[in-house]
Amino acid sequence: MWKIALGFAVFAAVALYFISVAGDKVDMSGEKHGAEAVHAPASEPAPAK
Repeated sequence: MWKIALGFAVFAAVALYFISVAGDKVDMSGEKHGAEAVHAPASEPAPAK
């Protein structure tokens, strides 16, 4: 049982470290709607044959 707790603690510490190192590169705010949503530009349609 202590191995599970130790594994969880190590995993949590590593996850928090990587999130803190990433800084503003990681967006943890969830799904976006409206003006703040970033969409890829629409691709041009393929030419008809």
